[in-house]
Amino acid sequence: MDRRTGVVLCRGCCCGTERRDPDTDHAAQLAWLRQLPRAHPDGVTARTSECLGPCAQANVLVVRPSPAGRRRGGRPVWFGFVGDTRVLTLLEGWLRAGGPGFARLPDELELHVVAAPRMLG
Repeated sequence: MDRRTGVVLCRGCCCGTERRDPDTDHAAQLAWLRQLPRAHPDGVTARTSECLGPCAQANVLVVRPSPAGRRRGGRPVWFGFVGDTRVLTLLEGWLRAGGPGFARLPDELELHVVAAPRMLG
């Protein structure tokens, strides 16, 4: 079981496509995601997902707390409209401060928080 904070970046039908969002540097987002484990070797896992759900809010990214962060009250945080590299810079700073359960979410990042999709069951 992985004990680190996790970051999942959507790359499905809406997120990560130039057709849907031509003003976003999708390659830069993937490069940012790939560098996270090297930048945070003891604290972050990074992966992509085919589809996270809230397509109307593309690009979508989820930050999952570490088990220690969860014990401190941290919960997964869903972000939408992650198109600007400024958002990635803010996310990086928040992750360096500990992420969910450890660090307060910066006000500017709060503007990108979206509701997690409801699971049908």
